[in-house]
Amino acid sequence: MSDNLTAVLIVGMSVIGPIWVTLHYVYKFKMGRQMNGRDVAAFEALSDTAARMEARMAMLEQILDDQAPGWRADDRVSPAPYQRARP
Repeated sequence: MSDNLTAVLIVGMSVIGPIWVTLHYVYKFKMGRQMNGRDVAAFEALSDTAARMEARMAMLEQILDDQAPGWRADDRVSPAPYQRARP
């Protein structure tokens, strides 16, 4: 009887064990990829900061366009990616 029980336990662990370990780590991996509350708050703060900086840059460019119309011609590099086409 103990031989049969041992055989059942060995077969059960060799089938169920790897499946359980695989599912455990898949679950942990998926949970690690989600943003927690602190990450969401940091992301929102950075997004707000970026929006304010973009508005400031647009305002500075508008002031420069009004006060020094040829300032863009002095650029030696391509325009920054935040510059948008003006209507």
